[in-house]
Amino acid sequence: MNEQTALGRITAVKGALCEARFKGGAPCQARVGDLVKMKTARSIVFGIVAGVTSTGGSDVGVIAIDLIGEMLHSQEGGSWSAFKRGVSISPTLGTEVEAGGDNDLKFVYARPDKPCVRIGALYQAPDVAANLLVDDLLNKHFAILGTTGSGKSCATSLILHAILKAYPCGHIILLDPHDEYRAAFGDRAEFINTSNLHLPYWLLSFDELKEVMVSKTGETRESESRILKDAILKVKKTHPENEPLSASITVDSPVPYRLSVLKKLIDDEMGVLNKPEGAAPYLRLLARLDSLTSDKRFQFMFSGLMVRDILPDILARLLRVPVDGKPITIIDLSGVPSEITNVVVSVMCRAVFDFALWNHEDHKVPVLLVCEESQRYIPSNENLGFEPTKRALTQIAQEGRKYGVSLCLISQRPSELSAGILSQCGTMIALRMNNEQDLAYVRSALPEGSESLLSVLPALRVQEAVISGEGVNVPMRVELDTLPPEHLPLSVSAKFSQSWQAETEGPETIAYAISRWRSQKRDR
Repeated sequence: MNEQTALGRITAVKGALCEARFKGGAPCQARVGDLVKMKTARSIVFGIVAGVTSTGGSDVGVIAIDLIGEMLHSQEGGSWSAFKRGVSISPTLGTEVEAGGDNDLKFVYARPDKPCVRIGALYQAPDVAANLLVDDLLNKHFAILGTTGSGKSCATSLILHAILKAYPCGHIILLDPHDEYRAAFGDRAEFINTSNLHLPYWLLSFDELKEVMVSKTGETRESESRILKDAILKVKKTHPENEPLSASITVDSPVPYRLSVLKKLIDDEMGVLNKPEGAAPYLRLLARLDSLTSDKRFQFMFSGLMVRDILPDILARLLRVPVDGKPITIIDLSGVPSEITNVVVSVMCRAVFDFALWNHEDHKVPVLLVCEESQRYIPSNENLGFEPTKRALTQIAQEGRKYGVSLCLISQRPSELSAGILSQCGTMIALRMNNEQDLAYVRSALPEGSESLLSVLPALRVQEAVISGEGVNVPMRVELDTLPPEHLPLSVSAKFSQSWQAETEGPETIAYAISRWRSQKRDR
């Protein structure tokens, strides 16, 4: 597009939105998402075309423009300032609107003078790099949203690799529900799954323990909860290693105790009852404890052997302190029993925040928590999800910035995400989206001035995204860089057309699946 192409003249100014009229007889050369500029006496104001409409049979049409920023002219030196977001001098009625050229794109989308990383190029100018502002992206949280198959996993891997390439001593924790990311980070990641995870029961808060041990429904639920709470507090206070802390210990304190002592205490309390019907809640608790300790699936949490204080080791491994060449921890949740997945996520999130909260200002360890399929843990429906997990993630979203904890939410159904937590994300990275409910939800969460790009979301190709918010200088449509094969997440989509071409599997396939099923081993 020619840099001097006149598109029309301003006929209305409404805050950060302008309207310009053009002759309806000739084809309009402005397209949604194009950069335009308007000259005032002391500045050049830039905007993005938000829409182009014809007024029917009349001779004029209307261009809607979102104002995004300006370059100011110095009267003393006669020079122009660098592009700045926001507009201090609005264009007046009658101001000519011109198409932005290549030089204008380079001015507006120039590499910022702050720490940043490249993740792609502008859709309309492949030679202009698209950069993310690292501190603003992480300090104010961000979300990666898009329908299934739009490339969310690849975008996530690209962004994390770009950050870790520039800052190799980062501390990233990635909650991976489908074991997708191990292939993408290889030896640079500390990989944790149920075969090597040590998450002792005594780390759980009372709410988390109640979710695992207490009946979900029934007349004895309240009694079970009260009995368990009293017993846990008592065994924590009387455990020999906890004696120096006894006065400050609460039912939620992460201190060791023995399951065998807990079971004996509950059994002894049951023995002093005179009526058999009063023993029901005690018996239910004891039966549940026996079930947890004997079930191989729960050994990483309820083995009953991990009674020494290994909290420093757990945090060091989880947070990567020291980094030791592995700046990212990938937690594979695919093998965690479904009935306690929410509890495991809750413990991880709470441990990250509590460590940051209680750490001294001089020893701050900034951490990025990446939550895949986040709608599972912080749903929009208040009646769904696990309350302690929602509470932990809400706390990070609202207070994490003060303590150096950043949150990245990834979701294919943003309309199912908690609106309150999504609104805390300062940067939105939106890939292709077709669902009208999701589009409306994202529209309400996008920062002002980004509406012009929202209309292109259904038409985005794979490897394209719209980025807006604090992590970029101005909203932009981006063609993401191509990842090398070794950085690609593992695809979980079945290739039907390939598999159904010929008979390739036999009885050994069934035997292999049954063997893994029975042994509960999911290692690839």
